Amino acid sequence: MAAFGTEFMPTMAQSHYQNGLWTRPTIVPLNTLQLHPGAHVLHYASTCFEGLKAFRHQDGSVHIFRLPANIARMQQSSRLLGMPEPDAQLLEQMIIDLLKQYLDKVPEPPGSMYIRPTHIGTEATIGKAAAPTSESLLYVLLSPVGDYFAGGAKPLRLLLETENMRCAAHMGIIKGGGNYASALPHILQAQREHKADQVLFCPGGDVQETGAANFLLIDGNEVITRSLDSSFLHGITRDSILTLAADLGMSVSERELSVEELIERAAKPHCEAALSGTAAVLTPVGTLLYKGCEIQVGTGQLGPTTERLRSALNAVQWGQSPDRHGWLTKV
Repeated sequence: MAAFGTEFMPTMAQSHYQNGLWTRPTIVPLNTLQLHPGAHVLHYASTCFEGLKAFRHQDGSVHIFRLPANIARMQQSSRLLGMPEPDAQLLEQMIIDLLKQYLDKVPEPPGSMYIRPTHIGTEATIGKAAAPTSESLLYVLLSPVGDYFAGGAKPLRLLLETENMRCAAHMGIIKGGGNYASALPHILQAQREHKADQVLFCPGGDVQETGAANFLLIDGNEVITRSLDSSFLHGITRDSILTLAADLGMSVSERELSVEELIERAAKPHCEAALSGTAAVLTPVGTLLYKGCEIQVGTGQLGPTTERLRSALNAVQWGQSPDRHGWLTKV
């Protein structure tokens, strides 16, 4: 299978916002996207997106994981960017109608169909640097993806960045392209100078998130992660993992976590750390890089609790465990 996110189904669903209304959704060829060179998105970054997956169960049925939560977050991102808020039923219909055309293309587990709803400002204007777009386009892409860990779950090296934030503090809650672009220079520098895989942003010593995922520290029976505020993304996988951890009898602590506490706990032999996100569910963290030192997290390898939590979530997604929280939408 092609590299993650590089293969697409040949059609997409779309709806335009014009004159205060959303148009009836249509399914069009993938190559029909046309933008005026003055489109608001190209100049003022009026764009947000979501990432979610559909999974094939053993009986052949296909289920979307946490569809309402992703739609609600896209509505929030659009609203905070001053963009027209997509109608929840409209977006759900677009996703389901498009996916129904490609049910036979949904891979067997551990593969899935990655779903990418995208919202962009399309008003042709270069005079609205301080005003929102009055027109926009909502579209949905599908991309079949394989096992993220096809070569095994390689523990990551994280550089702790205490001077800079991932993005502007009031923008962190938005799943928008600008936030990822803001983190990229720090990530590239960390890769080049420290052979790091990612940057863990800890402005002022406050452990928050990496450039593309939430951070979880697992100390024995306790999962510790930063309490939610507007400065970083409210990950749906993060929320799912914390819910399942509580179901398994673990203690869940959503609170402030300092760099000092992180380093102190990471040195314990049983400690684990992981990044949570749609693509990889939970990716183990093996090494922290801080002030020229390499700090091994626990054994430096994929830990048993990280593996247990990831397996618990996969089991729900793949239909192997009961969906006790109503997370699956059957297509």
